[in-house]
Amino acid sequence: MANKILIANRGEIAVRIIRACKELGIPTVAVYSLADKNSLHVKIADEAICIGKEMSKDSYLNYNNVLSAAISTGCNAIHPGYGFLSENSHFAEMVERCNINFIGPSSKIISLLGDKATAKRIAKEAGVPIVAGSDGIIESVEDGKVVARKIGYPVMIKASSGGGGRGILIVHTEEAFVSAFERASLEAESSFGDKSLYIEKYIEQPHHIEIQIMGDKQGNVVHLGERDCSIQRRNQKIIEESPSTFISAQLRRKLCAASVKLAKSIGYYSAGTMEYLVDNSENFYFIEMNTRIQVEHGVTEWVTGIDLIKEQIRIAYGNSLSFKQLDVRFRGHSIEARVCAEDPDHNFRPTPGLITNVVFPGGPGVRIDTHIYSNYEVSQYYDSLLAKIVVHAPNRRDAIRKLRAAIEQFVVEGIKTNIEYLYVIMHQPDFVKGQTDTGFITRMNQTIEGERNAGVSG
Repeated sequence: MANKILIANRGEIAVRIIRACKELGIPTVAVYSLADKNSLHVKIADEAICIGKEMSKDSYLNYNNVLSAAISTGCNAIHPGYGFLSENSHFAEMVERCNINFIGPSSKIISLLGDKATAKRIAKEAGVPIVAGSDGIIESVEDGKVVARKIGYPVMIKASSGGGGRGILIVHTEEAFVSAFERASLEAESSFGDKSLYIEKYIEQPHHIEIQIMGDKQGNVVHLGERDCSIQRRNQKIIEESPSTFISAQLRRKLCAASVKLAKSIGYYSAGTMEYLVDNSENFYFIEMNTRIQVEHGVTEWVTGIDLIKEQIRIAYGNSLSFKQLDVRFRGHSIEARVCAEDPDHNFRPTPGLITNVVFPGGPGVRIDTHIYSNYEVSQYYDSLLAKIVVHAPNRRDAIRKLRAAIEQFVVEGIKTNIEYLYVIMHQPDFVKGQTDTGFITRMNQTIEGERNAGVSG
């Protein structure tokens, strides 16, 4: 296998990958910006090299600097993690041309499926239902307005190379379209280095279900079940769980079969995630495919017992999948909560600063994926994600109880976080009943605000 792997990322996912490599006996190289010189991934890697200034465009999004770091340290493989360059086909192609192994699908596959508009076309050709929208990239505001009129408002303007909820705006009227289009384009270029956009019909309050697939270079593709990611704020996931409480066994079979069929139709290999919107009548619509490891991959690892990062690395070096579909067994229930440096009391504004003390929860069935520690400086330049609490229990009721206890025991001092907000979610009656959709957070926030205003007026 690999003699040395460079991790082209930061934060908790860089730490996660380095630990997987250590278990496989593979040396690692961490890259870091000036802002991240004291980050945990830098401390635990075998080697570390600075690749630029604080801004992402000068460091983690700088193709040449990342590749130069890999070449100068003698790496023959690069793991991109998620975000940054993970779904950038130009970067993957450059890696391939340098005879370095890209731990993920080929640049050609990323180009096909990483572009959300193209992915929808491929899904349609494979017979997978899709949401109505533009046939490809929208070249201008005027072209966008024509498409929006055709499919009807509300619509979603989405970054073609997007992910993580960024570069997405919901537009309810034509009057608001121009400014929304311009904002989405700017955010897409800033976050992904690609300002191209596409448009799709906005389905109000659906369930967001994703299917994890894994394929190898020999043509084998398996699914690892679903994750329900419906609890979102501004299109960014907060809580993820598996299995979903909403979908039926019949729908689960349909979603998994469609996902495997789509992956096989283009010869997909490595980890990948098919994302769907499902309405209350169990109609499902493919919206995009993420050609990388997901933030919430730990949920799937808990219920299947399969290490997705290790499997990615093995596949990249030509090994067949270490399991077949019949070998995959789903056990119990897993839920993940994302701990972020943000202030729920002030519109979730980011809260960078010094963490003076941190205490992590533990115990059977509790997993913490993180890069923070006491006296760690949370940077203003990057995503606010601090940690993921992932729990596993025999059933959903016990998983909720375990996650509540873990959240209670998670202490972060020095900065404001969303930990208390997560605790509130865990106690909402609709969440406990499993009655959630993408409108859950909005309804919950409105209830909280109403109660707060009633208390003030009283």
